Amino acid sequence: MNAWSRLLALTRKESIQILRDPSALLIALVLPLVLLFLFAYAVSLDVRGVRFGIVVEREGAATTELLNAFERSEWLDVQVAHDRRELESQLVSGSLRGMLVIPADFESRLASADQQAEVQIITDGSQPNTANFAANYASGIFQTWLASRLTDEPGAIVVEPRFWFNPELDSRRVLLPGAIAIIMTMIGTLLTALVVSREWERGTMEALLSTPATTAEILLSKLLPYLVLGMAATVVCTMISLLLFDVPLRGSVGALLLLSFIFLLPALGQGLLISAIARNQFIAAQLALITGFLPAFLLSGFLFEIASMPAPIRILTMIVPARWYVEGLQTIFLAGDVWPLLGRDILILSGQGMLLVFLAVWNSRGGLDR
Repeated sequence: MNAWSRLLALTRKESIQILRDPSALLIALVLPLVLLFLFAYAVSLDVRGVRFGIVVEREGAATTELLNAFERSEWLDVQVAHDRRELESQLVSGSLRGMLVIPADFESRLASADQQAEVQIITDGSQPNTANFAANYASGIFQTWLASRLTDEPGAIVVEPRFWFNPELDSRRVLLPGAIAIIMTMIGTLLTALVVSREWERGTMEALLSTPATTAEILLSKLLPYLVLGMAATVVCTMISLLLFDVPLRGSVGALLLLSFIFLLPALGQGLLISAIARNQFIAAQLALITGFLPAFLLSGFLFEIASMPAPIRILTMIVPARWYVEGLQTIFLAGDVWPLLGRDILILSGQGMLLVFLAVWNSRGGLDR
């Protein structure tokens, strides 16, 4: 039997084993859907409907216009009062996340050329992110309202912001491509580490190593079925993101599949390496979570911007394959086929993949002697 026949037979054996393994099918088929829906609905960087108070100390035409501008906002759920003491207790209890005070002299200051009309924004700092969002929303609504009044004056300067790649500033369009990277990390690293370590526990790996098949053939036969499984999961997750969650795909499907294929090499290689070192399902699962899932979740730029991390952590992110996959996915989904960026990501992932697969093969050689 030649090398190709042995590889085909081993791959067929591994594929049958996957189909007979409920845990493998659960991780490969059910877990991606669960994670995708969780990231789409439960994880969001947008804060809508923030409970917000408006204190109108004296009513007037301009004050009414400003109040209407706040009530039209989808970001704030406005409650109106005429004395700040009516809302302070709600701010303390957490019923309100902030309030804006329109002072009694607001109208006169607005009409005066010598004075500047001011409002006061107060937010609940016990939840810093929500407080920051609420303050920015309120400030933005106020500045937009002031700008609309200036447009009636001759020679007025109007600033119109434009947001590239994500005009609606919808965090879901950024999170879901990153979620695909987390899912592929789980399938590639965790599933491969568990399945191969199970073979070591049962003693079937020693039986395979004692056959004429080489170590490289055995590991390649285990890598190929999960490579196909990972690519299928990528297609399913992409279709759900596009059709159900309205995430744009401005790049090509070919670029997406190429990037995903290259990323699965280091993900699968890491799983094989873990299984070769651990040879125990429990330890392999712990190592896969610590070295695979957690770095992908925390250090890939999926939730936390890498530029805001300390310099040593930024350097550490460079060895995390998911970082380059997340970066490439966001480029393809939101910007398009920007090959100077994608080429760098693919090159780095290819190097990491070859290194991890080589280390997996090297650590699996001489397995019968251990």
